[in-house]
Amino acid sequence: MMVLDLQCANEHFFEGWFGNSEAFYRQKGAGEIRCPVCDDNQINQVLSPVAIKRSPRFSKEEEAVDLAAGQVQQFYKFIEDNFEEVGTDFTKEALKMHYGVTDKRNIRGSSTTEEEKILKEEGVEFHKIPFPKKEN
Repeated sequence: MMVLDLQCANEHFFEGWFGNSEAFYRQKGAGEIRCPVCDDNQINQVLSPVAIKRSPRFSKEEEAVDLAAGQVQQFYKFIEDNFEEVGTDFTKEALKMHYGVTDKRNIRGSSTTEEEKILKEEGVEFHKIPFPKKEN
């Protein structure tokens, strides 16, 4: 569906709705389009200021990258806000929770490759998430 700005020979302006440009030209040629003010059928299409198309600020690819970057930032913020930072004690704290010595909670920290092997052998589920270093 398309909306066109139209003008009759008596300079009355109005809109016309058409299925496509072919429908407009067919109806105009047959004299079927009439001015709602004076009933004139000598109708012409006029330029519409709302028909001016501007190029988008960002391409679809740039918008997608921007959206993804925002989602990554939200993810890291969620981890910072909802997981206790235990630093290099991560393995020790994870094992304590695993064996019921301390209450289970969300923790984050760092571990060595050897400590990660121990956690796997003990059946402790954990996920390695690369965390960007904060700029000072």
